[in-house]
Amino acid sequence: MKSVLKLMAGVAIIASMHSAAIAKDLVVGVSWSNFQEERWKTDEAAIKAALEASGDKYISADAQSSAAKQLTDIESLIAQGANALIVLAQDSDAIAPAIEKATAEGIPVVGYDRLIENPDAFYITFDNKEVGRMQAREVFKVKPEGNFVFIKGSSSDPNADFLFAGQMEVLKEAVDGGKVKNVGEAYTDGWKPENAQKNMEQFLTANDNKVDAVVASNDGTAGGAIAALSAQGLAGSVPVSGQDGDFAALNRVALGTQTVSVWKDARELGKRAAEIASALAAGKTMDEIEGVQTFNGGPKGVAMKSVFLAPLAITKDNLNVVIDAGWISKDAACQGVAAGTTAACN
Repeated sequence: MKSVLKLMAGVAIIASMHSAAIAKDLVVGVSWSNFQEERWKTDEAAIKAALEASGDKYISADAQSSAAKQLTDIESLIAQGANALIVLAQDSDAIAPAIEKATAEGIPVVGYDRLIENPDAFYITFDNKEVGRMQAREVFKVKPEGNFVFIKGSSSDPNADFLFAGQMEVLKEAVDGGKVKNVGEAYTDGWKPENAQKNMEQFLTANDNKVDAVVASNDGTAGGAIAALSAQGLAGSVPVSGQDGDFAALNRVALGTQTVSVWKDARELGKRAAEIASALAAGKTMDEIEGVQTFNGGPKGVAMKSVFLAPLAITKDNLNVVIDAGWISKDAACQGVAAGTTAACN
């Protein structure tokens, strides 16, 4: 009997050593939708740093705003030996076959910042409905009535609708009461600033420039909207929202041409995503991830294991927060700002 127990103990030790071995030197593949937005470079640096700290390898692919390319990119990352995937989806429905292939092969998938509605995928993001609420609140504080334009995100990204839902939660009473009039609402293909600018130009023309506020869903679309407003001499007099804490947007906040950029610290998002991907690749279950909750608020109502991080609205009044956090230098935030106009720049 003792010899049997010794044999079993030996097997257990070997199995334990094997598990430890496969938990090291893991490969995490990251599929980016594109690098057009400034912030993805920040996210990537955080992911790389976290993987380096855990001794894991980073590989990546840039889909360059093409869902078809992203589909093949993900398959390529799998072929390169990825033990886990982090995917910033260009079009979550279009890439569904690649996600299904990965999960069928036992490769954990982390949907990064944008929802991939598959119960076998993990979802990490900021609370995007709350981001939308913050955007609407700050614009509404400045302009509690008048003609509002809504520059939404990409129609292929579920976040666009989460943001808009949050915005309308805040503005619904004012809209229903007639204080706020929706005089323009459009999705922005690919979240591209140039498309946002075209939409904004059309809304200005249709309303004879009588636009009192712009609820734009991220800093890129805000930049496009502000370019259109600037061409009509309206930049700075019309409140505009955004999100992501892009450097150019924070400078616009300091200058007064953008009212708010909802800051989602991409450094924390990237770090947590990398840690989660490594943990899942090493054998942890989704339920064992710290801070996990169940989310079923997507278009299809699929129950997803998720982690949500908290955003923060950055305005002129608290611009010092992102400067003090080392997110942006004072020089970059305050470039061109007139003395005495923004406290953080004094």
